[in-house]
Amino acid sequence: MRKPFLPAACALLGAVPFCPLQAAEPALALGEQVVTATRTSVPVAAAIAATTVITREEIERTQAASVPDLLARVPGINIARNGGAGKNVSLYLRGTNASHVLVLIDGVRVGSATSGDVPFQHLPVELIERIEVVRGPRASLYGSEAIGGVIQIFTRRGEKEGVRPFFSAGYGTHDSTRGSAGVSGGNGASWYNLGVSGQSTEGISARSPSAGYEADDDGYHGQSALASGGHRFANGLELSGTLLRIDGDNQYDSGYEANADSRQNVYGARASYAPLEGWTTRLQAGRSEDKLDTFEGSAFDTRIDTRRDSLAWLNEIALADDHLLLLGADYLHDEVNGTTAFSEDSRDNHGVFVQFLGGHERHDWQLSLRRDWNEHFGDHTTGGAGWGYALMDTLRLTASYGTAFKAPTFNQFYHPRNGNPLLEAEQSRSYELGLEGRPGWGRWSLNLFHNDVDDLIAYFNAGDGLRAYNLDRASIRGLELVVDSRWLGWDWRANATLQDPRNESDRSGQGDLLPRRAEQLFNLDVDRRFGRIGVGASLHAEGRRWDNAGNTVELPGYATLDVRAAYWISEALRVQALVANLFDADYETAATYEQPGQALYLSVHYQAL
Repeated sequence: MRKPFLPAACALLGAVPFCPLQAAEPALALGEQVVTATRTSVPVAAAIAATTVITREEIERTQAASVPDLLARVPGINIARNGGAGKNVSLYLRGTNASHVLVLIDGVRVGSATSGDVPFQHLPVELIERIEVVRGPRASLYGSEAIGGVIQIFTRRGEKEGVRPFFSAGYGTHDSTRGSAGVSGGNGASWYNLGVSGQSTEGISARSPSAGYEADDDGYHGQSALASGGHRFANGLELSGTLLRIDGDNQYDSGYEANADSRQNVYGARASYAPLEGWTTRLQAGRSEDKLDTFEGSAFDTRIDTRRDSLAWLNEIALADDHLLLLGADYLHDEVNGTTAFSEDSRDNHGVFVQFLGGHERHDWQLSLRRDWNEHFGDHTTGGAGWGYALMDTLRLTASYGTAFKAPTFNQFYHPRNGNPLLEAEQSRSYELGLEGRPGWGRWSLNLFHNDVDDLIAYFNAGDGLRAYNLDRASIRGLELVVDSRWLGWDWRANATLQDPRNESDRSGQGDLLPRRAEQLFNLDVDRRFGRIGVGASLHAEGRRWDNAGNTVELPGYATLDVRAAYWISEALRVQALVANLFDADYETAATYEQPGQALYLSVHYQAL
């Protein structure tokens, strides 16, 4: 399956620019703003970094059931899933480790301090307003973790005028139910949003019976609640805050009847003020909590409780037209509790950075420099440089270079069985060259990237179990091609990624591919609306990958096709239908872990206008 789809994908992508296009509506609004790539608001068309924006409109159009389903459509991302809904996922961005992606929710750093994982599978898709994905290193702005890139999730935000309730309800295969309800609004100076979301499914067997596991259904039940709001005072001071709680009850296969109760809490508070013309100062405080209790049957087994407290102070200084200086300082405190006795249970990190954004005629620049002081791993200096040049009004060349680092997690360094106190922090150097066109029919981009990671952390069997070690070096080279357009009345969105993530260590395994990272990725979305009826389809395909570092367990390539339809009873009320994995593809993204087959989902959605 893995061989035919790539030529077809390339042929499709190569043919699009020469087709007789019939409309002149770009897929992405040129005036849309993004903040993640620079930690300040810039037009998406002016961003030098490769950036993908997933809007609320796209979330509803694709009928995505989860955040991993949404992110799997982004160039350069492939996801390994340990079973069906609610099961653990690992996200690999541009071939880097799963822990090499910094994830923010409304500006608050999230993820487990022990494993480095982010529970994407639990995040409530119905309570999300937009997602920004920045590909490439951003450690010179954010510090540790941003080797592969940054993903920022923005929760729903209230309108500044009026009251807008919303709700949704759905049912589907495996006795799956989903629902959400909420209200947002404001009065001009103030805004608020309140929402709840839940899902439940009997699920599928998480692990394959052919591998010796019981052929039972491993269900999942999750609930979420969101409260956010803000106020802008007459003197320009703006205050806002976010409270997000996510609970999950997950059954899984582990050789015995097992389940896990999880909870994620995200708290954020922000203040913004302009004391002088041309100077805006912002202060943000946040806390994220990741809690997990596991059980054997009804008997308690283990508890993992991690907390991350963060504080950021940012100052934007307008030097002149098209010249902006950003000065910032960050503080991060990680803390671990639970049934495992780590050799250390907390650590601090302080960081300061400076960034210059400038432009002159056809040139744009982004220069950044950061210094981090980690309590246990010493000092790290990272930097980034980006340049953009408009070859013509609709064609732009970009080039960038960046360094990054990743401090080992508590599991990797301090765990009593699997940790290694001799670990060094991972460090990387990344180069990128891009070309982007925005003709009248839409948008296309081509990005070449090369990332060298020194002291990459991987797990090897030490005789008494897996233990973390530093590889001398890993090298990741790749190409991304993106085309968005409207053709023959249909909206087309396609992307293809070719990458070569390899272990270049002098140790055993030199030349092997890094585990669970596909060499080829392809996505195609097509949609069209006929009056009150909307129809669409999504094709997702991935090449082969290896499940282990030694490249002895191969996972074949696969492709899935989803088809969908919607009917608008009114502009505010619609009913939807989705057939996922239409051709019932049988595949694995992690060895012995099952993936859902063909499934049907029906839903109704209301959003007051």
